[in-house]
Amino acid sequence: MKTLLALLAWCLLFVLCWPLALLALVLWPLVWLLALPLRLLGITLGAVFAFLQSLLYLPARALGWRPARAHCAP
Repeated sequence: MKTLLALLAWCLLFVLCWPLALLALVLWPLVWLLALPLRLLGITLGAVFAFLQSLLYLPARALGWRPARAHCAP
């Protein structure tokens, strides 16, 4: 669905201002390549924080503590 909306937005931009639409089409892979290291950094930091959380909760888990489950009311 997100891809369809992006395509429709690009088509609208192409009709309104075709040089800008072609420039966006050419520059999009470069923007994606520049953003890739930031995405990898985000994944790495998420993994580090999950590891630290599990490490900090280890003593409580060893003593029998379990995370609270979300209860759904009928």
